Amino acid sequence: MIGVRMNLKPGWLLLLSISAGVWSVPIDRNGDNQEVKEDDTGLYYDRYLREVIEVLETDPHFREKLQTANTEDIKNGRLSKELDLVGHNVRTRLDELKRQEVSRLRMLLKAKLDSTNTQSLQMDHASLLKQFEHLDPHNQNTFEAKDLELLISTATKDLENYDAERHEEFKRYEMLKEHERREYLKGLDQEKREKEEKRMQELKEKHRQHPKVNAPGSVAQLREVWEETDGLDPQEFNPKTFFKLPFSSFHTDEFDTNPVVVTSLLYEQELEALFTKELEKVYDPKNEEDDMMEMEEERLRMREHIMKNVDTNKDRLVSLEEFLKSTEKKEFNSPKEWETLDAKPVYTEEELQRFEAELRDKEEELKRRAETLRQEQELLKERGKALEAQKREYQQAVLEMSQRQKEQQAADGQPPAGPNGELQFQPEAHKPEDKAPADHQAEGQNNLPAEPPQNLPLHT
Repeated sequence: MIGVRMNLKPGWLLLLSISAGVWSVPIDRNGDNQEVKEDDTGLYYDRYLREVIEVLETDPHFREKLQTANTEDIKNGRLSKELDLVGHNVRTRLDELKRQEVSRLRMLLKAKLDSTNTQSLQMDHASLLKQFEHLDPHNQNTFEAKDLELLISTATKDLENYDAERHEEFKRYEMLKEHERREYLKGLDQEKREKEEKRMQELKEKHRQHPKVNAPGSVAQLREVWEETDGLDPQEFNPKTFFKLPFSSFHTDEFDTNPVVVTSLLYEQELEALFTKELEKVYDPKNEEDDMMEMEEERLRMREHIMKNVDTNKDRLVSLEEFLKSTEKKEFNSPKEWETLDAKPVYTEEELQRFEAELRDKEEELKRRAETLRQEQELLKERGKALEAQKREYQQAVLEMSQRQKEQQAADGQPPAGPNGELQFQPEAHKPEDKAPADHQAEGQNNLPAEPPQNLPLHT
């Protein structure tokens, strides 16, 4: 199985290890080459956070301070003061990153205002930017120590809530599954419903029939990893040796230049590699009865169990000293059997009822919106019909007006009008009655004698 991890130095992992569960780790240790893929933290400013880290790590002085910093140095802002000592080129690049982030946030604000039809002639970006806590909104052009302090504190706070949000999301997922199951059964007749209920119960029982799951971090659980996954002699199991083994799945290879760091810290995310063998006892993606969403919730619970019992200074990292002290506890050698999720539901019946009421409210709201849209569609259709009727009436009126105009022109002896109202002149034809006088005159001339009569009597 290929996992995900971040290429960050130890100091930054002190901060971002709070996001345990955002990244999982490589589990297959049989291959020499592990695919490393980055995944984001889920924060809306994840890219900005990463780019700031990358730029700061290019400064030798800051990188040295970062590697020696502890959790308190990072959280209380002491590390931020070292920003004044970084090189000019680093500060210039940080300034540019902040301007790009401010520009991105402005675009987000504008899109949000546009989507809510908020009309604003003058947008006060400085005031609106105050809702973003990971940078200083009063200085939008340069990256200062306060910006680094705000970025660290905000990321720390946001990431600390990540596990709680994952648990809540999983609970809603389980309640939705149960709601859909009940609704599905309601739609069946009695015979089919009883048959389907029996089938579902058999699947549940099949899922519960799995080998014993060792408690995370117990000697039995670690010995299985030592023997079956890493191929070592179980009789030679040694906690200190186990912790220091240079497994690619436990320690990231970018720390090779600092062996002390490699062998002295184990990160929350890397602990999850230890749980794969136990999880495979319960979950198989090929089985209908096994839910992979439940497997990931189980993995999260196992990691939280170890951190609660091993991470004594609550820095969300496991040191060699903390690990060895945990092996001295009674729970290490004689732990209780691990209770999987199927031992008890993650929600109560009251919570399920509230969830179903919420679903009904949302369904009613969707129905109201659908009805509103249907009415608007009908209204648009009626308006379309009215407009089409008006169009036909207009065309008929124009046709009748044109016809009357032609009749009027014909009555007045005017030439007919064209389709656009222009006059159409035609050459005049010679009328037969115009030729008659000329013809008579010619006939009269033809009847005259050729010579005047001779010897007419003279009158006196």
